Amino acid sequence: MRKVTVAAVQMKCCQDVDKNIASAEKLVRKAAAEGAQIILLPELFERQYFCQERRYEYYEFAKPAGENDAVIHFSRIAAELSVVIPVSFYERSGNTMFNSVAVLDADGTNLGIYRKTHIPDDHYYQEKFYFTPGDTGFKVFDTRYGKVGIGICWDQWFPETARSLALLGAELIFYPTAIGSEPILECDSMEHWRRCMMGHSASNIIPVIAANRIGEESVSPCEENGNQSSSLKFYGSSFITDSTGALIQSMGREEEGVILAEFDLDEISRDRRNWGLFRDRRPKQYEIISGKMK
Repeated sequence: MRKVTVAAVQMKCCQDVDKNIASAEKLVRKAAAEGAQIILLPELFERQYFCQERRYEYYEFAKPAGENDAVIHFSRIAAELSVVIPVSFYERSGNTMFNSVAVLDADGTNLGIYRKTHIPDDHYYQEKFYFTPGDTGFKVFDTRYGKVGIGICWDQWFPETARSLALLGAELIFYPTAIGSEPILECDSMEHWRRCMMGHSASNIIPVIAANRIGEESVSPCEENGNQSSSLKFYGSSFITDSTGALIQSMGREEEGVILAEFDLDEISRDRRNWGLFRDRRPKQYEIISGKMK
């Protein structure tokens, strides 16, 4: 048996980077004390969700992984607690900026970076202003406790993300997230959001772990942002599925905290093999030629 305990952190984010890192550390330590070995933090947790508005000065938030405050800080925490921590951050690489995750192994080593593949552009989720589509491709990281696949927020809506990670050998899929109200669409997307990932879990026979933020974040009118006024209420609801897509741990819309689940990776691997879903794939039949399915 190869057992691993995973955790998702749900938290509120403010404008103070140091306070957010301290809050995240407190919850990471709580998860580790309860036995977690891989601990997922929410997307871009260092500050409020700045993509709600367009301001050129926010480009200054982007830093290389080796200079990012959260990556540096949690590298030390990962080593101290012997835990794996995927850290979401705003990355600068040369003149290009990405929405990225650095996967910190249980000795604090940065195993590498995944850059978000799918970049949304919606009212108040204006990520195309800040991020270039990722150039890393989908990646799986061989951590001390298992092979970890990472998708970032909008990636989680695309079945190709989860399938690609599973084909690359992922044993667990983690999605750091920042999602909440849809002021223009006027809908509550929470259940849809969950069901998408539950489906990815079921169709790939792999546990999925999603960590979201909570709280209302508002934008005050200013000249730099065209005097826009807006707000988003992030709905939390972080969760963990088992390998059949069943929801086994979840949080509410307004609480901070952590959730944990234990998995036997060898047992899940046998189930994945025995179901034959990967054996019976027909990739050539899925090719699209001239707009038609082959």
